[in-house]
Amino acid sequence: MKSISEKEKKLLETLDKLKSLENLKPHKILELENLANQKNQLEIEKKQVEDRYNLLQQENESLKQKFDEFRKKEMEEKKKEDQFSEKIDELNQETDNLMEEIDKWQM
Repeated sequence: MKSISEKEKKLLETLDKLKSLENLKPHKILELENLANQKNQLEIEKKQVEDRYNLLQQENESLKQKFDEFRKKEMEEKKKEDQFSEKIDELNQETDNLMEEIDKWQM
């Protein structure tokens, strides 16, 4: 008989535990739903941030290319400017030489 009363007692305890779980269940379901919604929202935001990041990377690459092209053109212009200055110096030297020759002939 003792075992039956013990079993009955354990059964009643288990039933009480189940009742308390049932009371918590709606709260837990709402909490899980909220967590699922938050997770979905975070995934959406993550996708948006990734898209913006990828766009910024593309823009960065484009700007790098434009900057490199600009630098290359600037170097070419500097080289042309240096060549032009050299030609002017050569012409000035030639002019000086010609002036000296003219002066010699005039004397």
